[in-house]
Amino acid sequence: MTTIPDILRAMQEGDKRALARAITMVENELEGYEELLCSIHFPKTAPVVGITGPPGAGKSTLISRLIQLALAEGKKVGVVAVDPSSPYTQGSLLGDRLRMSEHFTSDDVFIRSLATRGALGGLSAKSIEVTDVMRAFGFDLLILETVGVGQSEVEIAGLADLCVLVLVPEAGDEVQTLKSGIMEIADIFVVNKSDRDGADLFVKNLLNLVESRHALDTPVIKTSAVDGKGIAELHEAILRLSTSNTRDKKPRLMTEKAYRLLAEWKMKGVSRIVLEEALRVAEKKKDFNIYRFIRSYG
Repeated sequence: MTTIPDILRAMQEGDKRALARAITMVENELEGYEELLCSIHFPKTAPVVGITGPPGAGKSTLISRLIQLALAEGKKVGVVAVDPSSPYTQGSLLGDRLRMSEHFTSDDVFIRSLATRGALGGLSAKSIEVTDVMRAFGFDLLILETVGVGQSEVEIAGLADLCVLVLVPEAGDEVQTLKSGIMEIADIFVVNKSDRDGADLFVKNLLNLVESRHALDTPVIKTSAVDGKGIAELHEAILRLSTSNTRDKKPRLMTEKAYRLLAEWKMKGVSRIVLEEALRVAEKKKDFNIYRFIRSYG
């Protein structure tokens, strides 16, 4: 696998090592990554399912259960799990892979973790490109798990065909304050850890919210990922909605992807490290103004 055509050919033959190499090239912008991106094609129209929600909601455990069901149906599953990075070292624990460790040995599952590297909105700056490389591999289902930053985590709506918002009963008192932002992007609401007190009341509040939004076709599903309860219902809802949502959202998805890729391309020459050093010098001046600095930078 020394050339881009070799890597792409190996990917088409199901070589996961070739897939891993392609992702590494794209994520780190190694030589040939642009040629690779411009050469990929998608043999299947597998839906990209975004799983989002606050930290501790049980997203990774839920995904692990969904993988089990997909494997039982003979499907191949790809997972992109985005983990938070340190704002100082840009390093990441990549802990979501640990919670899905039972699937590491499966030939039909590929899990790749990405660090946010300072990106906001719950996704990595390379989420679009890496997801497209995964799509080119020919999975039957692609799951994109966000870092779980909270209400502002709305970028996933522009990258995923279907958005699943995972919440827990303790969030029940916050429904009124969550009406905007992240609550508006959900195609499916999941109340996980539904064995806890307040789950039924929370579900009722979410149903009222769905009705107020005139989105009565938005499912509200109770699950307990640890026990496996409600996972089959969630799986069925994802299968039912993914096709129609993919068709309805396609123009907006393409626009959002193009916008983000253009923004990334325009910022290509900006180094965070070089910018920090320039700011250290500029801040020492008495008349320092960050807006003047930005206008004159570069």
